[in-house]
Amino acid sequence: MSEQAAPGIRSGAVPGGVPGTIHDAVPLGAPVEGGPARRPAPVTLRGHHVAIVPFDAEQHAASLYALSHGPEKEALWAYLSAAPFPDETAFARFYTEAATKADPLLFAIVEAATGRAVGHATYMRIEPAHRVIEVGNILHTPALQRTPGATEAMYLMARHAFEDLGYRRYEWKCNALNAPSRRTAERLGFTYEGLFRQHMIIKGLSRDTAWYALLDHEWPKAKAAFEAWLDPANFDAEGRQTQRLEDIRAAL
Repeated sequence: MSEQAAPGIRSGAVPGGVPGTIHDAVPLGAPVEGGPARRPAPVTLRGHHVAIVPFDAEQHAASLYALSHGPEKEALWAYLSAAPFPDETAFARFYTEAATKADPLLFAIVEAATGRAVGHATYMRIEPAHRVIEVGNILHTPALQRTPGATEAMYLMARHAFEDLGYRRYEWKCNALNAPSRRTAERLGFTYEGLFRQHMIIKGLSRDTAWYALLDHEWPKAKAAFEAWLDPANFDAEGRQTQRLEDIRAAL
């Protein structure tokens, strides 16, 4: 998008709050202190239910393939750019290559008790200079879906982005037709920001993209809600939640 100097404003003027400069004549954003965020590295983030670990195809591919392929599991791949794979060899080949990339940076979600890979997620569209990062390419197999570990995985990655790496904007984007992903974003505390029409072509199909974000000043409240929800006291003897995450957050 091209930008032009406002009428009556000298082109090239530098904002800074000095009387008679552009800062006094046109609305500008608030100053942002500090330098760039840190670029994420292949680290391990440990929780009670799951751990986020650097993806290693030799360790994780076989388990993840078995849990994500077979009858009635094709829907897991409906909104991911990768299609269901014809066999484990093709799956392992794809993920071996994916694990070498710095952006998207791929992590396996593994069960804390067993070390079994039950899902994956990435940090992606990483912009340290603007302190913006996205969580995406999320795969929750049936073994992870609707478990405390699924929520804990997203909590661990958000906490690391805000508190360890210094990001100020944490994004979630999904196909606008992906109703479960949109519900999840809102449940986790992301705010819907709008629709990017005809944003992408995925598997030959047009995709409108729904954009969500969680900001650094919103994180303390979101964090408190995550931790209250994950507290063992929030679950009964059968493992059922006592309070919903969104209700906890609304009450804070």
